[in-house]
Amino acid sequence: MIKNIIINPIHVDLDDNLKKYINKKIGRLDKYLGSDLKDKLTAEIYLKELKSKDKNNCRFEVNLIFPNEKITAEESTLNMYAAVDIVEEKLKHQLIKYHQKHHSAKFYRHLINKFRKKNINSINN
Repeated sequence: MIKNIIINPIHVDLDDNLKKYINKKIGRLDKYLGSDLKDKLTAEIYLKELKSKDKNNCRFEVNLIFPNEKITAEESTLNMYAAVDIVEEKLKHQLIKYHQKHHSAKFYRHLINKFRKKNINSINN
């Protein structure tokens, strides 16, 4: 579970059921990360209810903050629970891409080769 979850309701009555639902859905996204990032991850959640003449829209935004990067997803729907589900899926896909990019063997091989080329060029010059 993500330990640092900050929920900021704006013009929304945050009841216990919604809070538990958000913590359950967003809190379990850490399983898509490596163990080294789980303690450093912070989730900032913004809930906002937009009222217009025609209808009410619920806006749900999540910022996942890593030590040197930030991942953001947001959604506006008629129901806050539906927005939480949609944002959870968006974040899941983004976290899988983030993990593959930063923690794959191919990425590390690429970095090692890049540093070898720099060192060889600096030695030859």
